[in-house]
Amino acid sequence: MLKFIIVGIVNTAFGMGIMFVFYNFFHLSYWISSASNYIFGSILSYFLNKHFTFQNKSKSLTTVIKFTVNITVCYLIAYGVAKPLAVWLFSGFDAHVQNNVAMLAGSVFFVGLNYLGQRFWAFKEE
Repeated sequence: MLKFIIVGIVNTAFGMGIMFVFYNFFHLSYWISSASNYIFGSILSYFLNKHFTFQNKSKSLTTVIKFTVNITVCYLIAYGVAKPLAVWLFSGFDAHVQNNVAMLAGSVFFVGLNYLGQRFWAFKEE
């Protein structure tokens, strides 16, 4: 768990940096900005978690596929829940504020779901 947290801090800083720069400076959409976080962040996360956190020695394509499925499902659930929740809770604010809050909340939701998926499914040695 400690290794996952360390990797998570590095990966979160990297991915969230990409997400907020894409949204706030390049003015890309909520979905493109948040997805970019997970596309770039997932590549880094895969290698760090596979080798450092879970010390998974598998060289099979199955591990890559399971990791990709896990990331995709966690992303869709976390950001799919965060967006309407932020719009509802921050209904008095403009869309820019709502989307920034949704991206932050989605990141938090994603971390919990992603840990469970990686720990108990994607990198589980069989």
